Amino acid sequence: MSGYAALTMERVAARARASKASLYRRWPSRAELVADAIRNRGPELACLPETGTLRGDLIALLRGMADQLNGPFGEAVRGVLAETLADPDRTAAARSRMTGLGGAFIAEILARAVARGEISGWLPGSCAVRAAPVLLLHHFLVAGTPIPDQVLTEIVDAVALPALGAHDSRQ
Repeated sequence: MSGYAALTMERVAARARASKASLYRRWPSRAELVADAIRNRGPELACLPETGTLRGDLIALLRGMADQLNGPFGEAVRGVLAETLADPDRTAAARSRMTGLGGAFIAEILARAVARGEISGWLPGSCAVRAAPVLLLHHFLVAGTPIPDQVLTEIVDAVALPALGAHDSRQ
């Protein structure tokens, strides 16, 4: 057995040369520990794609996210979600630890698009802003990996760009 299913607080404590009690003080469950690891393991804002268009930036961002979901990162996301779904409080705790994984990236991409005149503005936290990463995660959870480029372009062209009031940069 490997991956999330084999992860135990005992093994984490041994590898960290710490006590289980010290882990449990910070993370009440392995799901919360992994949720924090997921949040901290994500890409850096400095690595944000800059293709020169909103469409290109969104597709490149989603491709990077899809590539991460294709490996151990994705397995950890699945494990946390599967372990916490039965308990609404634990689901909320894990979600609050993982929230924002794409938010700062989307915000920066949209700020660039406003500066280029591709969109007039956007509301942080709106459905239009969250749509692309949420649809990517949905596809990952329902259909698995690898996530085809066709899915990414469809998310961007059919949902994200129209929701943001953007024109198609390919025309």
